[in-house]
Amino acid sequence: MTEEPVVVVGTQLGKVRGRDLGGVVSFEGIPYAAAPEGALRFRPPAPREPWAGVRDCTVAGTAAPQLPPTPRAPGVWRADDGLDCLNLNVWTPDPAGAGLPVMVWVHGGLWKYGSPRMPQYDGATLARSGVVVVSVGYRLGFEGFGHLPGVPANRGLHDQIAAFEWVRRNIAAFGGDPDAVTAFGQSAGAASVGYLLGTGLFRRAIAQSPPSGVHEPEAARAVTEKIAAAAGVPATLEAFETLPPEALLAVQDAPLTGRDGPTAFGPVADGELVTGPLWTAAAPDVDLVCGFTHEEFRGQGALPQGVGFDAVATAMGHDAAAYRAAYPGFDDSGLFVTLMSDVVYRIPALRLAEAHTRAGGRTWMYDFAWSSPGAGAAHGVDVPFVFGDAESGYARRFLGDPPDAGFPALSEAIRRSWTDFAATGDPGWPAFDLTHRRTRIWDAEPRVENDPLGHP
Repeated sequence: MTEEPVVVVGTQLGKVRGRDLGGVVSFEGIPYAAAPEGALRFRPPAPREPWAGVRDCTVAGTAAPQLPPTPRAPGVWRADDGLDCLNLNVWTPDPAGAGLPVMVWVHGGLWKYGSPRMPQYDGATLARSGVVVVSVGYRLGFEGFGHLPGVPANRGLHDQIAAFEWVRRNIAAFGGDPDAVTAFGQSAGAASVGYLLGTGLFRRAIAQSPPSGVHEPEAARAVTEKIAAAAGVPATLEAFETLPPEALLAVQDAPLTGRDGPTAFGPVADGELVTGPLWTAAAPDVDLVCGFTHEEFRGQGALPQGVGFDAVATAMGHDAAAYRAAYPGFDDSGLFVTLMSDVVYRIPALRLAEAHTRAGGRTWMYDFAWSSPGAGAAHGVDVPFVFGDAESGYARRFLGDPPDAGFPALSEAIRRSWTDFAATGDPGWPAFDLTHRRTRIWDAEPRVENDPLGHP
């Protein structure tokens, strides 16, 4: 087998060696900050020391500590991997070029799963569209979002900021334009992008299915106390520093006992980086594409046994009768999925778009309505389309194997829209406004509709 040619690029910290894949060069596991271990654990990201010689960046870097997302899924982190997880990947169509648009991906995963090394986030196909793609890793779970006295909250978000700062300083060496950076992410990654809108670190943003939810400090402290009790230690920084990452992972879900929700972690309202709900973070100088999938909550939960839809809707402050009138063919299970899709993802995305528009920012809205063979238009179905991925296990769960015949054309259309937006600030459909609320419907035949969420 012929070995792939290698390419060497110089960064401010040292030279890195990548792989020429034919039409795109990849660099994996480039460190952007020091390993958050020892005296740096639970602290903000610290600068990385330069290295001598050429660093091999032809293999994936270490993932952040995390459990497998399901018992049968392969894990991306093991205890002997350690904590040196603040790294990123770069795919560039022309490392010797200049002025290419840059797209920086922030992965999702309930604030406790995910890594740039996951195959569904391979940026090679997207980079072949003429953009430099960067995928960043950041601390997850308690390491990144646990509330501890004496250290800043939201360390995972601070990691992302450090990664964007690395991009600003170094991306020109890979052919990218540091003044033409677009942040894009899905789910927790989309919320991250939303919270970073006002940092001045990027010019444009794409938020795919940003979820609701921010932890007030009191609630975050309660999470810490429950995890500490489960681990058998006091809820102090000194005590948590004695716990290896795998010990924290073993009890990270202790706060979920007796309550709803798939994760105990998320951004904490620290009054500085996070000041309130996602839609309070609008920044009018950043162009924003924002949207959701049409059946976000499908497969994520079911109507509680013995509880009717009307009771759930009333408990959540919504009008059950209005939902029944808007969706006359839906049974209680279908109405529950629709309600939860609205509450957890679609209304937050819409509120962010409204707030951004109201503040004077340019905004575009979309609804990903293409229905996959097995999962419908569920949360995450859009990710393979953005990356042009029909091969990963993640993609096959949504697209089928072989993928649906309509996948290539729709994927190409979405990639063209995302990369055009990164290059020109125009994704290819009319901007959102508070009167017509024009929205791109991504389906087998893409179209534009007014106010597709014009229901309760």
